[in-house]
Amino acid sequence: MKSALPYFTCGTIVRGFGRGSKELGCPTANLDEATVEKLPASIDQGVYYGWAQLLTKTENEIYKMVTSIGNNPFYNNTKKTIETHMMHEFSNDLYAERIKLVLLGKIRPMKTFPTRHELIMAIQQDISMASSKLDSDSCRRYLSDQFFQK
Repeated sequence: MKSALPYFTCGTIVRGFGRGSKELGCPTANLDEATVEKLPASIDQGVYYGWAQLLTKTENEIYKMVTSIGNNPFYNNTKKTIETHMMHEFSNDLYAERIKLVLLGKIRPMKTFPTRHELIMAIQQDISMASSKLDSDSCRRYLSDQFFQK
């Protein structure tokens, strides 16, 4: 079976549950339901790495990112979400902005954790692993992909 990765998508950033920054120390851009519904069945719930580009009047940088796709079992969510953490500090919120993502690889499957601390530690490991993988030539070549051209 052919891999669904790399997977290219574009969506609108919407309000999430408000836990990323406040509870987990990891701000996320949550994508709209229509973008979630377009995910191919071959993309399992889990944590992925890749690149993200905001599509604003003043912004066109491409950032390293880690993305959670799934129902966040630690919080017993029933709704599938796409939550992207860009490895950059933004000074303002990004609600209603458009974002392009390319998922390049999977870090781990979606799972729950016994404590919030263990979840936070796993998220930090995911970010570190994603950053390291994205430094490879095979990942960096996507920075010049026509998908990211305005």
